[in-house]
Amino acid sequence: MIKGVHSVLIHTEDLKNLAPFYRDIIGFKPTMEGEDFAVFEAGAAQLALGVHSEVNGRSKDPNRVMVDLEVDDCKAEYDRLKAKGVEFIREPSLDEGFVVATLLDPDGNTLQLFQVP
Repeated sequence: MIKGVHSVLIHTEDLKNLAPFYRDIIGFKPTMEGEDFAVFEAGAAQLALGVHSEVNGRSKDPNRVMVDLEVDDCKAEYDRLKAKGVEFIREPSLDEGFVVATLLDPDGNTLQLFQVP
């Protein structure tokens, strides 16, 4: 029986650029940081970042996978992250009863701030 999502792993060629984004900008607490791999607390699950030899440059298809980050106040988080220079491709708006805003990490992976009413 599948009980839930344990972790999400995002591969990169440049962990030294990507890890600080999730640690310092997004605000996830690291539980492990090495030269080629990092793990962060992300609520009930973990977010892991790892260097992979077959990953080069920005995401070639940033819409293939989207990581939703649950927030209490989408607009407040949008303002906080926007002030830190985070690239948003969608401002906070109502979508199917939820408030969402869409952003890109430094590798071009798509993330969403997701406010549950």
